[in-house]
Amino acid sequence: MKTMLKAMLLISGFVLGLAAPALASDLASDLDSDLAITFDYDGTFEDATFAVEDAIVSKGLVIDYRSHTGEMLERTKADVGSDVTIFDAADIFLFCSALVSRQVMEADPANIVHCPYAIYVADRAGKVTIGFRDYPDG
Repeated sequence: MKTMLKAMLLISGFVLGLAAPALASDLASDLDSDLAITFDYDGTFEDATFAVEDAIVSKGLVIDYRSHTGEMLERTKADVGSDVTIFDAADIFLFCSALVSRQVMEADPANIVHCPYAIYVADRAGKVTIGFRDYPDG
């Protein structure tokens, strides 16, 4: 399943839909972890969100929701007793692929937990990163 979901995210438009020079060749990022695969984006936050949205839609997929997570965190930081700005900007795109979803859920109905799929774009101190969840094996 892990390979299939990664292939869907990479081939179904995320990476291939972005201009090749826009992605750094390494996967290093301060947002990187064992839970996410990330790419540094050589451009603005606005350009990155446009490229991700275009890549998803141009493959015939529908964006179910665009979460403006960075705005929410900034707007509510004082309400939760913080003065820390985490992101200059951060959005998460939620979408689904009927074909991939059917394949992974036929393999194991518990894979419903991974749907919808998400790709995020984040800007921290002028460093724009695009990433998605690293799915478990099996």
